[in-house]
Formats: sequence, C-alpha cells, structure tokens
Amino acid sequence: MPTTDTPGSPGSPGSPGSSSSSGSGGSGFASASVPRHLARGALGFGSLIAAFALVPVLGPAALLLAPVGVVALRGCPMCWAIGLAETVSRGRLRRECTEGRCELKPVAR
Repeated sequence: MPTTDTPGSPGSPGSPGSSSSSGSGGSGFASASVPRHLARGALGFGSLIAAFALVPVLGPAALLLAPVGVVALRGCPMCWAIGLAETVSRGRLRRECTEGRCELKPVAR
C-alpha cells in the first residue's frame, strides 16, 4: 500500500527533519556569489579538459589534473550546473509549504 507524506512526517518537505529548509534554500551546491561559482567552473572544466588533452604530451601524469577538476566542480558537471542555478536564484525564490503542498514563490522586496 503506498504511503503519503503528511506535513509533520519525517522526510516530508515541510517537516523539521527534512533535508532542505525554506530559510537557507538550496541543497548545498551553491557558492557565495555567481563570479565565484563561474571561477570554480572554469577551474573544474579547464582541469578536466587539460587532463585528457595533455595525455599525449605529458603521458599518464596529466591525469592527475582530473581530481582537481572533480573537486572544483564538487563532484560532477551536473552538480556544478545545479549549484549555478541555486546561486543565481538565491534570495529571489522561497519555498512555501501549506497543507502538504509546496511551491516556489518570488520573494517580495
């Protein structure tokens, strides 16, 4: 039998034990600023591309750049892209949950 989450159940979007909160927003992939996030992306993608492009010149030692790229991207290119979206939207959207239904709404300024 399928179960439904109620607003007070653990793991439901509005519950205190859920992984995302409406106060901090995002899941932890965001950076402090868009320029900082773009710099991390340039370092990450640059390192990954260089790691494989330099193999003919430097040999297998060039692959040591790959972990630098992965760390800069915080795991994977998709993680970086999610973080970019979170960084851009930070402070512009808030999550509002009422009666078990959550929506993203613009912050009134």
